[in-house]
Amino acid sequence: MAGLEPLYAWARPAISRPQDALVCGIHWELIRHGYRCLGTGDQPGPDERKSELLPVSWEANKEVYTLRYKSTDDIQELLLKAIMVEDSMILNVMDRSSQKVADVTLAVADYINSEHLDDFHKVYKNTEDLRTRITSGIIAPLGAPAGKTRKEPEFKEDMHWDENPLRVPPRQPMGTRAPSRPSPLSPFAVGGEDLDPFGGRSGGMIVDPLHSGVPQPGIDPSSGIPGRLPPGAVPPGARFDPFGPLGIGRPGPDPDHLPPPGYDDMFM
Repeated sequence: MAGLEPLYAWARPAISRPQDALVCGIHWELIRHGYRCLGTGDQPGPDERKSELLPVSWEANKEVYTLRYKSTDDIQELLLKAIMVEDSMILNVMDRSSQKVADVTLAVADYINSEHLDDFHKVYKNTEDLRTRITSGIIAPLGAPAGKTRKEPEFKEDMHWDENPLRVPPRQPMGTRAPSRPSPLSPFAVGGEDLDPFGGRSGGMIVDPLHSGVPQPGIDPSSGIPGRLPPGAVPPGARFDPFGPLGIGRPGPDPDHLPPPGYDDMFM
């Protein structure tokens, strides 16, 4: 419990009973979760200010310890009452801003070695269990201060753009080639091509002779297309949308010759 040792050394002259040591440990857990102590008693006193230390005379009443705390963002104010009932301590904590109340009962002997009040390294035991009890029994029900609960969103580095065919893929730097998407091997991927407006997937129901797996010679419009474009008409690297048939080497059938869906007129 980092930070508790110097606090315990500072408060050691006032610690005379096991419950004093337990209150000191509970106090530090509240400090860790973003609260600062204002003072003792139910009502505020003069010249109060938030502190990580225990206030003066915090241990004056060995049967009922009353401490007030305020969150570092000044939103929450807690009233803590630690009541001794035989060998157990009942913690009653109220958030004055929301009127929420939380209660935790702790057996003092489960967390404090009464024979080693002078030795910090031996006085506390089961510290992880104590920390869990305070967190689940007080901090969670009342809500931790905003500064302690706010987290930055995690970036999902292993996101696959194939998960959503309508998602626009990220732009690639100039001169680089976008990685090809892997062909789905699952039999349930049939029809994926028909759902992808970018045409980068496989598994469609309509056979396209230009994407049937047969290698096709590439077309470089900058070198010229006989009978249509002279050499140099299209700058190298410029986007080029071919128009009309590109020559006699095109394998048929033409995808544009497909009939409209549901049209069965053989004399069309």
